[in-house]
Amino acid sequence: MAERLPAECRVNALLRTDPYLEQYKGELQRRYDNLKSLVKHIDTNEGNLDKFSRGYELFGIHQLANGGIYCKEWAPGAKALSLVGEFNDWNVSSHQYDRLAYGKWELYIAPEADGSSPVSHESKLKVVIEDQNGQRLYRISPWAHYVTRSETSPTYDWVHWDPPQRYVRRYPHPPRPRSVRIYEAHIGIASPEGKVATYKNFTNNMLGRIKNLGYNCIQLMAIMEHAYYASFGYQVTSFFAASSRFGTPDDLRELVDTAHSMGLVVLLDVVHSHASSNTADGLNHFDGTDSCFFHSHSRGTHSLWDSRLFNYSSWEVLRFLLSNLRWWVEEYYFDGFRFDGVTSMLYHHHGINIGFSGDYSEYFGLHVDEESLAYLCLSNHMLHSFYPDFISIAEDVSGMPTLCRPVMEGGIGFDYRLAMAIPDKWIQMLKELKDEDWNMGNIVHTLTNRRYSEKAIAYAESHDQALVGDKTLAFWLMDAEMYTNMSTLSPLTPVIDRGLQLHKMIRLITHGLGGEGYLNFIGNEFGHPEWLDFPRVGNNESYHYARRQFDLLDNKLLRYNLLNTFDKDMNNLEQTYGWLAAPPAYVSEKHEDNKVIAFERARVLFIFNFHHQKSFPDYRVGVDFPGKYKIVLDSDAEQYGGHGRINHSTEFFTESREQNNRNNSLLLHHVDPEQFQRRAHALELVQFGTLHRCKHWLKVYIPSRTAIVLARVDPRP
Repeated sequence: MAERLPAECRVNALLRTDPYLEQYKGELQRRYDNLKSLVKHIDTNEGNLDKFSRGYELFGIHQLANGGIYCKEWAPGAKALSLVGEFNDWNVSSHQYDRLAYGKWELYIAPEADGSSPVSHESKLKVVIEDQNGQRLYRISPWAHYVTRSETSPTYDWVHWDPPQRYVRRYPHPPRPRSVRIYEAHIGIASPEGKVATYKNFTNNMLGRIKNLGYNCIQLMAIMEHAYYASFGYQVTSFFAASSRFGTPDDLRELVDTAHSMGLVVLLDVVHSHASSNTADGLNHFDGTDSCFFHSHSRGTHSLWDSRLFNYSSWEVLRFLLSNLRWWVEEYYFDGFRFDGVTSMLYHHHGINIGFSGDYSEYFGLHVDEESLAYLCLSNHMLHSFYPDFISIAEDVSGMPTLCRPVMEGGIGFDYRLAMAIPDKWIQMLKELKDEDWNMGNIVHTLTNRRYSEKAIAYAESHDQALVGDKTLAFWLMDAEMYTNMSTLSPLTPVIDRGLQLHKMIRLITHGLGGEGYLNFIGNEFGHPEWLDFPRVGNNESYHYARRQFDLLDNKLLRYNLLNTFDKDMNNLEQTYGWLAAPPAYVSEKHEDNKVIAFERARVLFIFNFHHQKSFPDYRVGVDFPGKYKIVLDSDAEQYGGHGRINHSTEFFTESREQNNRNNSLLLHHVDPEQFQRRAHALELVQFGTLHRCKHWLKVYIPSRTAIVLARVDPRP
């Protein structure tokens, strides 16, 4: 049963966090009342939310225990329905549906004389719709579990999936991680080979890589079936079908189950913001009208995406979408969803040509689509009620307040939002600014500009930036030299040196400062060269760029493995100290002339020197907690492609001197051998209690283009 909603909205808890929402208190209360009313109507008319959201148990085609077949569809605009396929030689007249109330239709097909099913496993089917003009339309059931396409056909076929041996799940859902480190992946490109990779390939060759890199979540793109491969999975045609271009439904079940055996949480990229405009193999005009699943006329079409927009006020559309969410959890064991296109859902203008300034009037009023907002609230309420460890992430660029607050506070109920401004900022800086013109305050502002108490997923670069027409961070940094100078047998050129160092620093500061979760797109962890381009007419249907070249990473004579090692150690360090699960960082320094940023989080001290030339032999940094500190991560280490300029055996003791509003400070010195010997003698005295401070013996420095992380190893009482 779903968690019972409280009688009154607990909006005051929200207002204590953000008093500026006070003038919109009534609006927040009304949104909550809408949700509560919707849940009440579902309970009254459908029994409860659990039954309502299991539409996949009734709709579509189902094998019965007696060997018969039961079919059910919703097609309110149709005059007649029939089921055709290989089982009846495509006879339109032999298997007619019976009309039910509210636009529903059903069909029962008796078993064969021997008790076997009249529709065999992997046989092809179609629903034939007779529209109001008497025209016959051959359609795929919206609830189809499996669709395939032959090489000679432009459209998909509905294939009945009822294998004699089904995959049996072996492992439970892993516990929800405190710190979320997400590896975003596309199954089809997860191979160096120039072809569509498979679920099996991902299970056998990618899960181990991801686990070894220290990620604890996998986010899978392009799983919901989409006819156009180059759409990146965002033009969905069959919502209940796992993409057959990668393998069978059981192959995907095995992938998720195997990931669970490794303790990896698996998230699905869900596209409920729109649907493909395809008719022959999509939802569009399913019953012969343009208003079956979607709004009619212009409201039902996204002008930029050329796709259809759902009518979230429709009872059966709600059943369809909520059931779709339950289906992916119950049938494929997913642990969470990343909801795509949330900005488009939240507003009638869909965010088109809108520049959000952050003014609260942009988030309340008639321009907000209350129907889709209610659907998002209901989805999150349902998912978190039925699956307490569930993770929901919103892709929203608008900055909608309360997006990631509980629905009982008047929020929309997501756990995280994507910090979409961060990758845009890094790309903008690399495109437009010289290194010496980088603004430390602007970097810090972008990384920390998020709503307090609403969690964000930080990422340094997005999958969109990997597509043809743009570049990854590594390609912006190193460009053509990646083809010639990434070998360790060739000299380290200034371009490659700069690229390696900034690639690590950008990712580390995003990881440490940018949010409460971290995301990386497949291949970017090791600086994948070139761009991503799916087969299309414009590239002669080539798969050359629709792949990830893991063979580059596996070649130890190439510098890609150095970046990969840094990514692994960065994630493992977060696992140790848990800064993503800690409160926001305290930024103690953002020095424009020195190009230095320093901050503390989870009692770990991060120091970044972005200066392209200057190294600092004597640098004092404020810290809140006194004690002894040691370097736990150094981007300049040789195993990461650095220059090895820092002595990692150095220990640092705080001095009780206020610095940058912190109670204590560390003085960072450059170390020469004689000084290091004297310092070691002082440390020996400290161990015996002779010296109580070593403020003059902290001797290491901050080299140019270097980031170091220090952790307290021996706190003072």
